[in-house]
Amino acid sequence: MVRVLALACLFLLLLPACGRERPSAAPPSTTEADPLGGFEEEALSGRIRIDGSSTVAPLMTFAAERFRRDEPAVKVSVGVSGTGGGFERFCRGETDLSNASRQIEDEEKAICKKNGIRWLELPVANDGLSVVVNPDNTWATCLTVEQLKRIWEPGSKVDTWRDLDPSFPDTDMNLYGPGTDSGTFDYFTDAIVGEEGKSRSDYSASEDDNVIVRGVSNEKGSLGYLGLSYLLENEGRLKAVEVDGGDGCVAPAVDTVQDGRYKPLSRPLFTYVNRDALAEKPAVEPFLTFLLENEPQLARGSKFVPMTVAQLDEAKTALEAAGNAE
Repeated sequence: MVRVLALACLFLLLLPACGRERPSAAPPSTTEADPLGGFEEEALSGRIRIDGSSTVAPLMTFAAERFRRDEPAVKVSVGVSGTGGGFERFCRGETDLSNASRQIEDEEKAICKKNGIRWLELPVANDGLSVVVNPDNTWATCLTVEQLKRIWEPGSKVDTWRDLDPSFPDTDMNLYGPGTDSGTFDYFTDAIVGEEGKSRSDYSASEDDNVIVRGVSNEKGSLGYLGLSYLLENEGRLKAVEVDGGDGCVAPAVDTVQDGRYKPLSRPLFTYVNRDALAEKPAVEPFLTFLLENEPQLARGSKFVPMTVAQLDEAKTALEAAGNAE
């Protein structure tokens, strides 16, 4: 009997104590009733639809790629319909964010209001609109605003470089620029021609700045204009023309845009936020917060000019106030 009891005790010692299950490598499940358990933060998911300016697109695409490193379940699509085309879709309620290289116009505001689209304007970076020529162009190193106006104004008779300046060669001037749906087109015509939307029409137009890059880089006598990021990304294929806005020739660059020396072609860039999407789509506000919190690094990484401290503080305050109001 003693031997049997000893064997029984030894067998019990080898079993998990008091019938408990073997500990698992998986963390214990937690419930609201479990005071020792935590609450796992729910992962973000969903889709953010963005369209609009081809100038702003590289910044937003870069931001989306970085954001998805932390939130891989969030799908972010970035279209390039141009600023005007983007606002058309935005005011129909088809997109959550609308990138713009100019501010929304009164007519676009009216369409959004008619369709019940409430929006928030957020600056996201600064840009220097760049006049570019082919690298083989050795003569046009600096142009005045008046010369640029003569090239681009409606009814312009400047067809060769010699038409612009007798010291320039008698080489055809092939022009490339944004289409009429582009905010870059609106900004350039306002700053250079003197009236928004007024431009000669006999040029190769595209809402895709890469088309402008290819055209200018392939033709010796070509000239075009586009955002600074495309100039910086295509070093060797494009040559920047310095612009004399009245205080001497200044090249487009990060520092000249930031300190205001590059004029009149320095400008802020925007994204417009559908307030209903901000309230109803859980991923929209975190994405915008990520964008603003990391704006200096994102802007530099996508070849834009970071916002000033004052601009950034104002944008963060606007987003926070909009989020609290929804």
